[in-house]
Amino acid sequence: MKAAESYSDAGFWAKLRAFASQAGREVVEKALCLYYAAQRPDTPLWAKTAIFGALAYFISPLDAIPDVLPGVGYTDDLGVLAAALVTVGHYIDNDVKQRAGEQLRKWFGGPDSLT
Repeated sequence: MKAAESYSDAGFWAKLRAFASQAGREVVEKALCLYYAAQRPDTPLWAKTAIFGALAYFISPLDAIPDVLPGVGYTDDLGVLAAALVTVGHYIDNDVKQRAGEQLRKWFGGPDSLT
């Protein structure tokens, strides 16, 4: 099965709700930016495929570095998410950043804008 095919919105939100504080603001920020970029109607299929592949890795229980390891468990996820952001960065506009920032503020407090 392809990674992008193993992605689901329900799995994404369940992972974030359960592990946002453990994963940390940086990981969650990148995941949210990718998620909201995929929701844009003008994001092309190739970019959505890259996004959903990265998000599928993030929500998968099978990781190169197990998420349960304190301090290092999400470093592989961060790398995958960062690589996807570089690949599809053109589709991370101010609206995407604002939506991600609003959700970050709900979970972590602080500023609600990433711009």
